[in-house]
Amino acid sequence: MRSIEKERKGEAAVEITIREWKGLFTHIAERIEETKEELSELDRAVGDGDHGVTMSLGWQAIAGVIGTYEGTDCGALCQQMAMTFLNAVGSSVGPLYATAFLRGGAVLQGKEVLTEDDIAQFWLTAVRGIQERGKAQLGDKTMMDAWLPAMDALEQARAAGKGLSDCLEAAVRAGEEGMRSTAALVSQLGRSSRLGERSAGHIDPGAASACHILAAFAEQWKRAVTEGAGA
Repeated sequence: MRSIEKERKGEAAVEITIREWKGLFTHIAERIEETKEELSELDRAVGDGDHGVTMSLGWQAIAGVIGTYEGTDCGALCQQMAMTFLNAVGSSVGPLYATAFLRGGAVLQGKEVLTEDDIAQFWLTAVRGIQERGKAQLGDKTMMDAWLPAMDALEQARAAGKGLSDCLEAAVRAGEEGMRSTAALVSQLGRSSRLGERSAGHIDPGAASACHILAAFAEQWKRAVTEGAGA
């Protein structure tokens, strides 16, 4: 990781290579593993109770790919992550996150060095991919109730000239607020929609896992920036 001359709000922007890019997603895999029981417990209230296990399978598979990938193309790694997640996860969440990694990875195709703008565009494009594939809207009580507010906050912070660390922090806050809002919603899509009004009163597990993903990414990004600055 290295600082570059371009600045936002007086802070040097940052570039990363495949090493740091791998580290960001490895940390997500670790966070999902730590929270899989919590996620499954949330899912027991509205679904099959396996969301944590499902996400763990997908992210552990991604961790395996990261550990064996020897290339330097960050976008190509994302494509491998997409296929691996899809093969590991049989539920509906598999195609959604596979689409996210494919779409986001396309933005990074052929890039060995990523800028803060690259990473912001990765997330914005990835989440658009999830929405286009799953068709969920804000208020449907799905992961999009976390992802959409998070991406709105990220985009607004970036447009205001803030560095990526601040943008990710804003995204995490908005995503967590969106996640909490799902407790008051009635599910409109998926297995939980069969519960009707009984789905109200429970946080959506997909929104919760989305928050863990983004929070872990933001946490590791901040750590990497701090370590890079001290190098």
